[in-house]
Amino acid sequence: MSEQRGPDDGPVARRVVVAGAGMAGVQTAVALREQGFTGTVTLIGAEPHQPYDRPPLSKAVLLGTAEGSAFDVDFDALGIELVLGREVTGLRPADHELDTAAGPVPYDVLVLATGAEPVRLPGAEGVPGVHLLRTLDDAERLRPVLARQHDIVVVGAGWIGAEFATAAREAGCAVTVVEAADRPLAGALPPEVAAPMAAWYADAGADLRTHARVARVEPGAVLLDDGTRLPAGAVVVGIGARPATAWLAGSGVELGAHGEVVADAGLRTSVPDVYAVGDCASFPSARYGERLLVHHWDNALQGPRTVAANILGEATGEAPQVYDPVPYFWSEQFGRFVQYAGHHDAADATLWRGDPSGPAWTVCWLRGGRLVALLAVGRPRDLAQGRRLIESGTPMNPALLTDPARPLKKATAA
Repeated sequence: MSEQRGPDDGPVARRVVVAGAGMAGVQTAVALREQGFTGTVTLIGAEPHQPYDRPPLSKAVLLGTAEGSAFDVDFDALGIELVLGREVTGLRPADHELDTAAGPVPYDVLVLATGAEPVRLPGAEGVPGVHLLRTLDDAERLRPVLARQHDIVVVGAGWIGAEFATAAREAGCAVTVVEAADRPLAGALPPEVAAPMAAWYADAGADLRTHARVARVEPGAVLLDDGTRLPAGAVVVGIGARPATAWLAGSGVELGAHGEVVADAGLRTSVPDVYAVGDCASFPSARYGERLLVHHWDNALQGPRTVAANILGEATGEAPQVYDPVPYFWSEQFGRFVQYAGHHDAADATLWRGDPSGPAWTVCWLRGGRLVALLAVGRPRDLAQGRRLIESGTPMNPALLTDPARPLKKATAA
C-alpha cells in the first residue's frame, strides 16, 4: 500500500477510494475521518442524487410525507470528495485503478460498497407500469401511482413487498400480493413462523395469493399460470436482490455463489488493498460457524467501522479487527413493528413467547441452550435484551424463556 508518514500519526494511505455512495459507502468515508485518517477520501456514487438512506423510501418518501432522505453529513467539512452520477465499470488491481464511465480513478486503498440490485421479473422489462423499489427515483415514480389510488399488484411477499403493500393500503389503493411460495417471507423465515403473518394481509385489506406464479405481465394486467387475470394499474416487483458486482468480472476479486464479494474476517477481499462492505460482501462468522451475506441496513452501518479501523491499522501495523456482528434488521408492516436479531439456521430449538395470533409475540431460536436468534413482533424490549444475550452467549432456561411476562434477561439459566 502506498503510504506517507505524518509527523505525529505514523504511516497512512494517501488515497482511499470508496465505490458506492449508499449507507455502507458513506459510513466508511465518515468512519475514516472519525478514526483519524488524514489522506484523500473519494466517494463515488452511480446516482446523481446527494447520498441518501433507503428505509424511508418504502415509507415516508413513498407516501409523500418526506421529500427525501439525504444523509445529514457535511462532506465538504469532512474533506470527503463526492463524485456523483458516475458508474463504476471495472477494476484493475495491478494498476491500482478503478475504471468508471468517466475514466480511471487511481487508489491506494479501495473499498467496494456497491450494494445490491433488485432481481427483475423475467419478461416484464419495458412493460409500462412495472416498477421496482430500490432507489429514490423508483420511489418518486411510485408516489403519484399511490396518490391516484391505482389497483396495484405486488409480485413477491418478502420484506419489501410487505412494506410496499402496507404503504399502498395506507394510500387507499386496492392491493393484491402474489407469492410463488406457500407463505410470505418464505426465503427468510421457517414455515411455522411466517404462517401467522399471512393473516396480516387480510387484516389490512390486502389480497395475498400464495402458490401464485406470474405467467406474463402486460399493460394493465398480470396473468398467473393458472389462468387468473389480475387488473393492475401498476405492478411492483419485490422478488429479492443480488449483490451489484457484475462489474468486477475479470478483476481477480473472488466472488461467492450468490455473486457477492468474498471478504475475510477483517472485510478484506482476495485482492491486496481492496476491502468490501455492506450488501455486496459476505464475511465469515465465527459466532455462527458459517459465511454470512446480510442484506440489511445495520450491516451497512456497522461494517464500515471495521473497514476504517483496518485501513488505518494496516498502515500502522496494528492487529486487524474482526467483523462478527449479531445481524439485525427491522420492518414496519401492516401496523406491526417487526425486529430480528441473529441467525437461526443452525438452531436446534424454537420457542415462542406469546400468542402468534395476537398483536405482540416473540420467537426465540436456541442452539445448545444459548440464544442464537429471535424475531420480535411488537416486543422491542425482547429484541433489545435478546440481542445482548446473543452477543454474550448466555445460557437460557427454556421454561422461563417461554413466559412472555418475564423479561428475557431474567430467563437465563444462571
